[in-house]
Formats: sequence, C-alpha cells, structure tokens
Amino acid sequence: MTIQERLHVILKMHHLTPSAFADKIGVQRSNVSHVLSGRNKPSLDFLEKIIIHFPKVNAKWLISGRADVLNDPDDSIVNDSKIESKELDRSVSFLVGSKKVVKLIEIYSDGTFREILPTNE
Repeated sequence: MTIQERLHVILKMHHLTPSAFADKIGVQRSNVSHVLSGRNKPSLDFLEKIIIHFPKVNAKWLISGRADVLNDPDDSIVNDSKIESKELDRSVSFLVGSKKVVKLIEIYSDGTFREILPTNE
C-alpha cells in the first residue's frame, strides 16, 4: 500500500474530504492534493502534523504500511462520537507557581473526558 493509499484510508476512516483534512492538520489544500495524487511525497512536517492530529493512527503504519492502522486495533475508529458531554466543575481554584490555572482536562482511556474550570476569584 502506498502512502497515498494510506492517506486515503485516513480520510475515509474520519469521513474527511481532502480540503477538510488539509484544514484540520494545518497545511495548504494544494499540498494535500499533490501528495494524494502522487505528484509529491509527504514531508516530515506533513507526516508529523498527521500524527499529532490523529493520535490513534499508528505512525509506523502511516510511514511504512507495516503495522496495524490504529495504535490500539481493538479501539473503535475515532470520529468524536465516544466523547461524552463536558462535565463542568467550578469548585477548583489554585495557582501553579505564580500562574493561575485556567482549565484542567482529565482524559480517560475510554475516550471520555472531564473539563474543570476554576472558580473566578
């Protein structure tokens, strides 16, 4: 499987158009178009942006095709449907050094999270 085919797999898994994919990873749309068409090979920066924005995609698979597509093959594909409603807790207010904490986010292994916003003091 070529890098172009692997990128098409990522697009399909996440229900993204090439334009939406470019916007999501922060590259020019023409850059994605050139890579998908095979005109250009993806740069290290391009691959790094994919790995950062799609953390469940296995980097080894993305680069070489010689691994499972997902870091955890038993995990369902990421489409944000596993993320539950935010639970707000305004009972926290503290400083770290001289900096006031603005937001805490607890992320759990099952894909849920809890956002904690400190009280306004």
